[in-house]
Amino acid sequence: MGKQATKGTPREPEVPEKEHYERLSSFRWQLRRFLRFSEDACREEGVTMLHYQLLLHTQGFAGRDWASIGELADRLQAQPHGVVALVTRCEQSGLVERRASARDGRLVEVHLTVAGRRCLRRLAQKHREELASLAAVVDAASDL
Repeated sequence: MGKQATKGTPREPEVPEKEHYERLSSFRWQLRRFLRFSEDACREEGVTMLHYQLLLHTQGFAGRDWASIGELADRLQAQPHGVVALVTRCEQSGLVERRASARDGRLVEVHLTVAGRRCLRRLAQKHREELASLAAVVDAASDL
């Protein structure tokens, strides 16, 4: 049972501790399964997970089809210099291209190439079904 809430202290959830652990365990297991699936799907396409995530994040901003190095670093939770190296590898693989911004010459825009768009489309389609199964587990874990 949950403890009595004292003034200003939130109440603990009413979920029994064992059930809480079971839901968290299931969530972590399904999350790891999804990540493993993603690693395998990327490998089949000849790219790494980071390549895929970079391709995806170039398309993650409303109203445009590119991202800056700083935005990609934020989305990837990486240092900008590491993202520059990743962009270089993706560029050498023909997946992205850098362009100087028409509005701000200091800004470099990272755009997908035709090959990068095709690769992203195939991988996103593969991930769609796996995401649906993961969503159900996230819902159950968030009911805690």
